[in-house]
Amino acid sequence: MITKEVAGVDVALEGVTSGMTMMLGGFGLSGIPENAIAKLVELNVDNLTCISNNAGVDDFGLGLLLQKKQVKKMISSYVGENAEFERQMLSGELDVELIPQGTLAERCRAAQAGFPAIYTPAGYGTEVAEGKETREFDGKMYVLEHAFKADFAFVKAWKGDAAGNLIFKGTARNFNPNMCGAATITVAEVEELVPVGELDPNQIHIPGIFVQRIFKGETYEKRIEQRTVRTRD
Repeated sequence: MITKEVAGVDVALEGVTSGMTMMLGGFGLSGIPENAIAKLVELNVDNLTCISNNAGVDDFGLGLLLQKKQVKKMISSYVGENAEFERQMLSGELDVELIPQGTLAERCRAAQAGFPAIYTPAGYGTEVAEGKETREFDGKMYVLEHAFKADFAFVKAWKGDAAGNLIFKGTARNFNPNMCGAATITVAEVEELVPVGELDPNQIHIPGIFVQRIFKGETYEKRIEQRTVRTRD
């Protein structure tokens, strides 16, 4: 029987070295691979290029890597909740590529499907398209965007089995499915790891063919990025 299960995060991140390009799932603080990020901090690898929708917050998620200046470049869509990110970007310490959110998703999906590039109308006529090939289709202009090339993809799922089949929960699904199989090695951390055959095939979001390593994560903080409450009248 095929098994992708590894003993824990230490084994799951074997082969990670400085200078690599990594995809990290999540949206805000929802569905981020907390255990993998914590291990990257512990390994003290640096000069990393990180592809992620956002850069976490100052003291959590990718913000932990930024605090230790382990990231040389961020490829993201939204980074407004991280003051340290802003400081490094404005000072020139951090290389930043901001791209439209849909383009980020599709460049991940293209890599997952084995397509070298996609055409998208997003960004045409703006600085996003500068230096890129453009082409007209049916009277509308499109920008050529290349698929990402990453060494590792780290994703977080709610439940998985030893064969790497994954089920995501609620909004934690976000960018995680698109990043599965979009890198040389995809590492999935899950809250619940079950034997093969226990998952309902109709409920599986990502088949195990897109995952090389899977492990059961430890405790998850599941922070709320912006807690807003209403005072009683």
